[in-house]
Amino acid sequence: MSAEADALVTPPYWDEACRHLARRDRVLKRLIPQFGNACLQSRGDAFTTLARSIVGQQISVKAAQSVWERFAKLPRRMAPDQVLRLKVDDMRAAGLSARKIEYLVDLSLHFDSGAIDVEAWRGMDDEAIIAELVGIRGIGRWTAEMFLIFHLMRPNVLPLDDVG
Repeated sequence: MSAEADALVTPPYWDEACRHLARRDRVLKRLIPQFGNACLQSRGDAFTTLARSIVGQQISVKAAQSVWERFAKLPRRMAPDQVLRLKVDDMRAAGLSARKIEYLVDLSLHFDSGAIDVEAWRGMDDEAIIAELVGIRGIGRWTAEMFLIFHLMRPNVLPLDDVG
């Protein structure tokens, strides 16, 4: 795994983006000063972020947090090789469906085998990263785009398939 660990990072473009939006949008012009300390921050590593996305799919935020907390206690640390060592029955007991277990195993296999190279993403454009991520079972375009926004903090990502 990479050294991205649990560092809290704000993207370098954040301040300029806020100034730009405050100049260009009358509503944001009032809101940005009210929430001046708020900023986009990435937390955690790519594997954990994607695993949490899978666990949280199609269930409420509260249920997702509960399942995640139970699941996260199973491995010694949240890492692909550790997840691959887990017993299916233990994962089911944590509240994961058979399908989500399949997805988490596939995610783990992609990371553990080196098929996913987090460091290579620095030099890749958004579409190339999305293509790589949607090759993992349980990750669709929307999840990949959310990952680009909230984990990789890529600017100018607009998830057009999101009706919400």
